[in-house]
Amino acid sequence: MSQQDAVAWNEQDIAALTAKVGALKASMARVIIGQEEVVDLLVTCLLAGGHALVEGVPGLGKTLLVKSLSQATDMQFRRVQFTPDLMPSDIVGTEILEEDANTRQRVFRFQPGPVFTQVLLADEI
Repeated sequence: MSQQDAVAWNEQDIAALTAKVGALKASMARVIIGQEEVVDLLVTCLLAGGHALVEGVPGLGKTLLVKSLSQATDMQFRRVQFTPDLMPSDIVGTEILEEDANTRQRVFRFQPGPVFTQVLLADEI
C-alpha cells in the first residue's frame, strides 16, 4: 500500500472494515468454539493476503476452521488430501481428450484441479 492509498482511508472506511471483520469473527465463533486466537490469526492472514500454516493433532477442527472461513466470506473452498501417490495433475488439473458429438472432431479440454479455488486446504502435507 502506498502513502497515497493510506491517505485515502477515512474514519468511516476504517469503521466499516472493523465492523465487517468483527462480523466475520462472530460468524466463525458460532462454529469454532474456544479458538479465538486461531480465528484472529487466520482472519489477519486473510486480510494481509497471505498463506497460513495450521498445525495440530488430528481432531482439533483444522478442516472445519478453514471451511468455516470460506463459508463466512463466500469463497470457494477445495481440499487436497496429500498421499504418497499424489500426482501434480491431481492438484493443477489435466487435459482431457473429448470428441464433439456433432462434428466428430477431437479437442483437448483442460479440467482444472483443486488449486483453482479461492481457499485451498492442503491436508496432511
